[in-house]
Amino acid sequence: MSTGWRIEVDAERCIGSGSCVGMAPAHFRMESGLATPITTAVEPTETVIDAAESCPVEAIAVRDHDDTLIAPS
Repeated sequence: MSTGWRIEVDAERCIGSGSCVGMAPAHFRMESGLATPITTAVEPTETVIDAAESCPVEAIAVRDHDDTLIAPS
């Protein structure tokens, strides 16, 4: 059983504020003015949660291996 998390960015909601990139540059980058995860599978870290919670339009979802929403809360 995997204990990793999955990061999703809803491109329709993302406004390109870049707060996720500023908070978690190892996990997010900007492409064509929108945030995108560098990799969708990540090890659980508080940094990923903080980045998702910092998104002003809640375009980032962090889910666990059971598809339970971890962030934003």
